[in-house]
Amino acid sequence: MESLSYNRKSDVNEVMQVLNIVLVEPEIPQNCGNIARTCAATGSRLHLIRPLGFDISEKAVKRAGLDYWHLVDVRDYESLDDFFSKNDVRQMWCLSTKAPQSYTEAAFTDDCYLFFGKETKGLPEDFLEQHRQCCIRLPMRQEARSLNLSNAVAITVYEALRQTGFPGLCDHGKMRETTPDNMEE
Repeated sequence: MESLSYNRKSDVNEVMQVLNIVLVEPEIPQNCGNIARTCAATGSRLHLIRPLGFDISEKAVKRAGLDYWHLVDVRDYESLDDFFSKNDVRQMWCLSTKAPQSYTEAAFTDDCYLFFGKETKGLPEDFLEQHRQCCIRLPMRQEARSLNLSNAVAITVYEALRQTGFPGLCDHGKMRETTPDNMEE
């Protein structure tokens, strides 16, 4: 099967480094949709490693009503080997409930790669062992199995962006320019 590559780039992505979100064999389309929306809002690049549990063809995306999909730089790969052959990964972090350290101990760079595994199994065990020093987790109660994938991605993305100064993002809304005295009625 030939890989799809949407390669949609915003002006921000062309001038600066971007955060990279790597989903390894994601299964649930709604999670991918939520993660794509996070990528659209933050200018992060989305890498999808097959097999996927859903269709990402143009027709399927239109049918799902993903009106922000055009804002996402989506890259699609047949396998992790295919991904690594096409990307120069200088810093990576693997999110896993099995990780030996908290995500707050990571020093993120603005061009790092954040790896997340499939909803039912997480990242492959051998992959985690290969990259043990890069494994981080989100703190949670011991008896809780895991967080929802899209929530875990959003938490980690915003921590990485916070550490790097939210490059290219607007940190305030229109209320900053208005006060109760100068608001229109």
